Amino acid sequence: MAMEYVLTAAEMKQCDEAAINEYGIGSLVLMERAALQTAHVIMSKYGTDIYVGVMAGSGNNGGDGIAIARILHEAGIRTEINMLGDYTKLTSETTAQLETVKKLNIPIHYGVDHTLYDVIVDAIVGVGITRDLEGKFRKAVEAVNASKAAVVSVDIPSGVHADDGKIMGCAIKADLTVTFAYRKLGLMLYPGASCAGEVVCVPIGIPREVTADKRTGVVTFTDSQRDLRLPERNPSGNKGTFGKVLLIAGSKSMGGACYLSALSAYRMGAGMVRIFTAAQNREILLKKLPEAIVDAYTDDSDDGLSKDEVAALLIAMEWASVIAIGPGMSISDKAKEILELVLTYCSKPLVVDADALNLLAQDEKLLRDFEFGRRKSDSDVIFTPHMGEFARLLQCPLTEIKKNLLSCCKSFTKKYDISLVCKDARTIVTKRGKLTYLNSSGNHGMATAGSGDVLTGIITGLLAQKLSGFEAAVMGTYAHGIAGDIARDRTCAQYVMAQDIIQSLKYLGEINVEEWRNEAF
Repeated sequence: MAMEYVLTAAEMKQCDEAAINEYGIGSLVLMERAALQTAHVIMSKYGTDIYVGVMAGSGNNGGDGIAIARILHEAGIRTEINMLGDYTKLTSETTAQLETVKKLNIPIHYGVDHTLYDVIVDAIVGVGITRDLEGKFRKAVEAVNASKAAVVSVDIPSGVHADDGKIMGCAIKADLTVTFAYRKLGLMLYPGASCAGEVVCVPIGIPREVTADKRTGVVTFTDSQRDLRLPERNPSGNKGTFGKVLLIAGSKSMGGACYLSALSAYRMGAGMVRIFTAAQNREILLKKLPEAIVDAYTDDSDDGLSKDEVAALLIAMEWASVIAIGPGMSISDKAKEILELVLTYCSKPLVVDADALNLLAQDEKLLRDFEFGRRKSDSDVIFTPHMGEFARLLQCPLTEIKKNLLSCCKSFTKKYDISLVCKDARTIVTKRGKLTYLNSSGNHGMATAGSGDVLTGIITGLLAQKLSGFEAAVMGTYAHGIAGDIARDRTCAQYVMAQDIIQSLKYLGEINVEEWRNEAF
């Protein structure tokens, strides 16, 4: 599957400069292409029997907007321009565009004359924003947001920081954003993503070679590339061929966590699943998931593991091809003893989730064992923390982490020899030496109990089928989100439960989104 780069403002500027200086593609040519593509999107979505108002700043984003106004005018659409920027600070490209529309007698207002349009094109300020919108710019944003018009933002909604999605004082709330060449981080990270509406990324003539050799940065899968390919199945294989999962999960009050993870691993194609869990969960697991092997221990925090329990766990670890630990396990002394035993003897690919991560956060010595140069095994390890668990691992306030989440994720995997799946509204997957993956699938309906347990099972199931740790983390996160989107589209976001995500896994495989939509409806 092809991935798409997601750029910062500085990276986008470098792409523009490379196109202009290295390939001889003039800045006005790029602007014209951007305007033409945006105008086509507007006409395709809203038709031509519309009244359009363009809100234009003095920078090149404003120049894009003015060019859009001209192209719409040439198509017979009633169009006006509202100039908001400082007339003395127009870029040369914006000046050229303004001179052209003057000759065509397109109406130009200086300031926001009114907002009684069918469509408003937001070209006030683009990816270069560095300070909060104030004064006339803030008033313009508030007026646009209060209007009844459909709002189309040019490249990025004005007021959204391109690098982190931060709202710079205030921001346009667009119905549609037409972004150029590459998606910007601010369009995908919240709260900026909530301002973008539908995002359409259009080519403007920047050569592919500009990023062809790029080995750093952020990538994502997008809607146009939703063609999920699962691991190939050997037609002559047996249950052992597709991997043996050992899931260590579920305290006496959290039996559902191990059930959801185990079922998800099976549904993603694992051949066998063995569960090591509290004895209180044994009977219900055998009833609800008779396909699984269940080993049990006495869940009594006052007692350590018995010799028989230690032996059972070691036998299960030897049997397994991959191991996952943590969902619903608790942070009791007994749970810590189990974790220590696993970390001491495990030489298999390992997924560490939930309470196992909380136990690591409480014991610096255990966590240090995952540092580069200290690992006892070269097998893949995947950490899957949600934001609270990640903050505990870093021993840093969550508010500080959220200020620069991407940087925190990258720093963590520079220190620890793992693949990190940092779960949030936009999940981030990082590993040292790999491109950072920003997940775009999924929806707020997945913010429900057990959703993380399902993700652990999905990733483990893929790992069991011999995907690398990083690949299983990326593809598992992406598949989890697509399944959540399917579950939402078949009902609604408010209705979705973790079990609905598992049920939707059956629509994955070698089909694309339109095909499952046709089947689903």
